Amino acid sequence: MKFRNGLLIGCAFLAGIAAAPQIAHYSAGRWGVIAPMAHAADTVSKDDNSPHEIEQLMFLFGYVLEKVKANYVEPVSTRDLITNALNGMLSGLDPHSSYMTEKQFSDLQVQTKGSFGGLGLEVQGEDGHVRVVSPIDDTPAARAGIKPGDFIVAIDGKNIDGQPLDQVVTQMRGKPDTRITLTLIREKAPKPVIVTLTRAIIPLQVIKSALYDNIGYIRIAQFNEETQSGLLAAYKKLQAQTHNRMAGLIIDLRSDPGGLLTQAIDVGSDFIRSGEIVSTRARHPQDSQRWDAHNTDITGGLPIVVLINGGSASASEIVAGALQDHQRAVLLGEKTFGKGSVQTILPIPGEGAIRLTTARYYTPSGRSIQGLGIMPDIPVREAHDDAGYSIHEADLAHIIKNRGGNTAQPPSRTDLPAIARSIPAQPPANWPTFDPTKPTTDFQLQEGLRVVRSMAGLPVAAEPPIHDDKTQATPVPSASVPPRAAAPASPTTTPATPATPATPTAPAEKEGPTTPPPVPPAPTPAVPAHP
Repeated sequence: MKFRNGLLIGCAFLAGIAAAPQIAHYSAGRWGVIAPMAHAADTVSKDDNSPHEIEQLMFLFGYVLEKVKANYVEPVSTRDLITNALNGMLSGLDPHSSYMTEKQFSDLQVQTKGSFGGLGLEVQGEDGHVRVVSPIDDTPAARAGIKPGDFIVAIDGKNIDGQPLDQVVTQMRGKPDTRITLTLIREKAPKPVIVTLTRAIIPLQVIKSALYDNIGYIRIAQFNEETQSGLLAAYKKLQAQTHNRMAGLIIDLRSDPGGLLTQAIDVGSDFIRSGEIVSTRARHPQDSQRWDAHNTDITGGLPIVVLINGGSASASEIVAGALQDHQRAVLLGEKTFGKGSVQTILPIPGEGAIRLTTARYYTPSGRSIQGLGIMPDIPVREAHDDAGYSIHEADLAHIIKNRGGNTAQPPSRTDLPAIARSIPAQPPANWPTFDPTKPTTDFQLQEGLRVVRSMAGLPVAAEPPIHDDKTQATPVPSASVPPRAAAPASPTTTPATPATPATPTAPAEKEGPTTPPPVPPAPTPAVPAHP
């Protein structure tokens, strides 16, 4: 793929970390000249972009560079200093702009195609710390239970706080079958979580599918170059398994951190026959764009339920927003991350690349979800009495403002199935802990299946029974197990843009009953058939 002027909207990226403010300490002698020098620069008007101001500021930069090289406690290379300065310049704009060295740029290209050896984690630098954006499905990180929002504080017992992100990533990658121990800080955990993993080749498998009776399930883990083609192949496979009698479809976007804008547009166009998919508005009007559907609905109008949560960001929010605005699908789950900006990758020949926020995007109804996220049509929590993801775009430092949208709410819906009113907002207190080998433990999935069956006019069972250690769910062949969104925590991620007016307040989430009313015995929850 050519990355020149390529638009990315994914939320995970490899970026350097800007230096944190330090306590000022001055000593006598040769350091005394710093104060008047800085003062002289401060006298230049901040609004004056005159050649004189630029000359003064460039002189200040060169002066500081030379003083650091000459007096820092240890020798430091000019390249390192310049790289740190570029990182600070870009990361200070918003959480998603960054400077990438050649290696970091190469890592980004790996994220959008190919495979690599490591743990299967998407991470981001945040105020000198390394935070997990999300684990990749079916990787050592996902199997070890690492969650979005976890902070990695040590590797093999050695503290890594304050280290540049690319150095931390290098330490986590390595030869397959070698072991590594991570120390994690997790919200609500009383003490650090220590996990030991074995590195493996990480294939970027972004599409998985399963069949629940005659209801298809497609999981989209991220949006890279293979997403749409994988989606079409998975749908064709499901139709063949049902002899073209599939009754409905579930699209799982939970903990999908995003990726390529073009892929989000193509995926949205696979289910929306006509109308706008998304539009972007840049600083210069001539750079703004709009993308419309391709006059194709691969399902021929089958009912669709989309699963979302706080880890659904960027590209996945574009798809979810388009399907919701066109009332083409029912969204079930939790509020999404709320990243409504687009980044452009600008390669620097022989060096690396700039990842720069260049536009905001808007859903077909004209709303910006920046800092707000997308509210599900049917709110369903992942776990009992758990607020879900604790960090969203609005919680990050110096995000761009939500501006330009004509509304914060999706168009009013009158097409929701009657069952929507009876779907519980959270699982009962004794619902079993999620187990990726047992889809019967995935409460959001089970409720999504009930909704899509209702939309298809099929019989709908009462609430699925609760399984404990004495009541085992039907065994599920490993090849058929659909991955599920990583558990609550916090996502974050990539791009963002300009700013201005204050961020509008996000609509409050709907509260549901603490525990659902008693229900009569029901059939075993749906499990996938052999594909």
